[in-house]
Amino acid sequence: MQPPARRFLTDPIFASLTRWLNIDPASLPESFPPDFLLHAMDAAGIEQATVSAWHGPSGVIISNAEIAALVKAHPDRLVGLASVDLARPMEAVRELRRAVEFDGARGLRLLPWLWNLPPNDRRYYPLYAACVDLGIPFCTQAGHAGPLCESEPGRPIPYLDQVALEFPELVIVAGHTGFPWTQELIALAMKYPNLYIDTSAYKPSRYPRELTDYMRSSGCKKVLFASDFPMLTPAACLAEVGQLQLTDEARARFLYGNAMRIFRA
Repeated sequence: MQPPARRFLTDPIFASLTRWLNIDPASLPESFPPDFLLHAMDAAGIEQATVSAWHGPSGVIISNAEIAALVKAHPDRLVGLASVDLARPMEAVRELRRAVEFDGARGLRLLPWLWNLPPNDRRYYPLYAACVDLGIPFCTQAGHAGPLCESEPGRPIPYLDQVALEFPELVIVAGHTGFPWTQELIALAMKYPNLYIDTSAYKPSRYPRELTDYMRSSGCKKVLFASDFPMLTPAACLAEVGQLQLTDEARARFLYGNAMRIFRA
């Protein structure tokens, strides 16, 4: 989840998403109530959720301080994910360590399409080492870019393949199902014990068939439920989970078990 902010939703790169969702950016308020996230969670019966900061080449979009304040106000409901300035790797490492050690962040999230840099770019590597040292996962995106950015950085092979090979201790959570390269992402999840898939930005009715097949078999331990709020509501995504025809064990792992293990919730 991301806390909705007007500066976030009105960025021109999200024009495709607001068009798909039939949202007029000009109609959005300057700010949303602090408990807006919690209302969305309560409507879906969700006890805990990750909430992510955003940092891109143009600067801070949702700050680590904003996320830390939300988590501090609701420590039993929210798990914070930090974001940093990839263009300044050493400053980024220092900020990541500060966010984890002082703010309690439990992961780092960076989006290749936002930076137009695939995850095997040298600028990520100091951060991967820091994630391993800090014992936190690296959360990213795999697949095409829904926003108006190039999709190539989201290809799982060769980019994530190289990262997972060179950093076997790094826990990687690759979101957005990997579509249209879902089979590549599944292959990596099968190959690397520490690489996982999350379903953010997709309702279950739109999951690629190969992903649902994987979830019903060995993938039950490797796939995490996500919504990508405010782009999709948790309630809308959960309403379709029954279509997946998962066993009780696979459903429990998908909805919370895998995430609790990875994020130490």
